[in-house]
Amino acid sequence: MKQKFGTAGLMLVCGSIVLTLALGIRHSFGLFLQPVSADNGWGREVFSFAIALQNLLWGLTQPFTGMLADRYGAGRVVMVGSALYAVGLAIMASTSSVLVFTLALGVLCGIGMSSTTFNIILGALGRAYPPERRSSIAGIASAAGSFGQFAMLPVALVLISVIGWHSTLLVWVFVAAAMVPLGYGVRDIGYHGETVRGGIGMKEALAEACANKSFWLLSFGYFTCGFQIVFIGTHFPAFLLDKGLTARDGTIALALIGLFNIAGSFLAGWLGDRFSRPALLAGLYAIRGVLLAGILLLPTTPAVAYLFAALFGITWLGTVPLTNGVVAGMFGVRHLAMLGGIVFLFHQIGSFFGSWMGGYVFDAAGSYDIVWMIAIGLSVTATLLNLPIDERPVARMRAA
Repeated sequence: MKQKFGTAGLMLVCGSIVLTLALGIRHSFGLFLQPVSADNGWGREVFSFAIALQNLLWGLTQPFTGMLADRYGAGRVVMVGSALYAVGLAIMASTSSVLVFTLALGVLCGIGMSSTTFNIILGALGRAYPPERRSSIAGIASAAGSFGQFAMLPVALVLISVIGWHSTLLVWVFVAAAMVPLGYGVRDIGYHGETVRGGIGMKEALAEACANKSFWLLSFGYFTCGFQIVFIGTHFPAFLLDKGLTARDGTIALALIGLFNIAGSFLAGWLGDRFSRPALLAGLYAIRGVLLAGILLLPTTPAVAYLFAALFGITWLGTVPLTNGVVAGMFGVRHLAMLGGIVFLFHQIGSFFGSWMGGYVFDAAGSYDIVWMIAIGLSVTATLLNLPIDERPVARMRAA
C-alpha cells in the first residue's frame, strides 16, 4: 500500500525545495573560482581540485547515505547532511589555507551534497508514488533543482559584486541551514514500512545488480554526464572570460542552463514514463556531443554562448529521472537510493575528472581545448553504452 497522497505531496514539495537550495548553491561555485583564486594567490587548479574532491566524496559516500536513507528514511539523512553543508560553507568563508579550504569545500560540502540531492530525495519519492508515475515525479523534483540553478546564480553574482565572496558564502550558510527543517517533510519510513515490505536484503540486492550487464552499462555511461556538467559548471564562466566575454555573460550562460533545464528535466521525466529510457539517454548524450563540438568550433560570442547554454541546459539533468527510472524499473524501490547511489558514484568519478582536468589542463596548456575534445569523445562512448541496456525488470521482479 502506498503512502497517502497528502504525505507523498508534502514529500514532493519539501524534497523539491531541498534540491532547489542544495543544487542552487552548488551551481554557483563556478562564480567563486576566479575571485577566490585571485584573492588567495592560487592557480585555478586549487579551486578545481577542491570541487573535484567534493564530487568524488559526494559519489563515494552516496551508496552509504543511500543505504541509510533506504533503511531509516530520507529525512534524517537530509537534516544531518544540511548541517554538514552549512558548516563546510562557513569554513570556506573564513580560511586562506589551501588544505582547510579543500577539506571544507571537498569533504564537508561533498558529504552534505551526498545527503541532500538526487538519490536521497528521488529514492524517498520512488517509495511514495506508484511505478507509472515515478519518472514524471522524478522529473518534477529534478526540475526544481534546475530552478535553483537558474534563480540563485543571479543572486550569487549580485552578492559577490556588492558584498564580496566571503560574505556571499556566509549568506549561503544560512540558506543551507534552512534545509535542516525541510528534512522533516521528507521523512519517509524506509523499507521497514508497509510500502516496500518483502523483497530481498541488501547483500542480495548488491549481488543481483553487480551481476547485471545493463546495470554496469548504465553506470559507465553516467560517468560521461558527470564529467561534462561539472566541467562546464565549474569552468564555463572562466572559459568565456578567456575568450573576451564578461563575468555577466558567464552568469547569464549558467542561468540559462538552469532555466532551460527546468523544462528539460520535466520533459525527460514525462518521456521516460512513455518511451524507452535507455534510448532517450542515448539521444541526450548524442545531442550533447553535437553541442560540445559546436562551442569548440564556432566563434565565441555572447549569442553563441547563450544558445549553447540554452540547448545544453535542456539535456543537463534530463539524465537524472531517466537513470533513476531505469534502476527502479529493473530492481524495484526497496534499495533504490543505495543502488542509484552506486550508479551515481560513476557520475561523480566523472565529475572529479571534469573539474580537476579543467584546471590542470588550463594551467599546463593555457586553454581548455583538450578537455572539450575529451568531453565530445565521451558523448560518443555514452551513446553507444546506453543503446543496448535492457531496462526490463530482473527475473526476480518478473516472477513476483
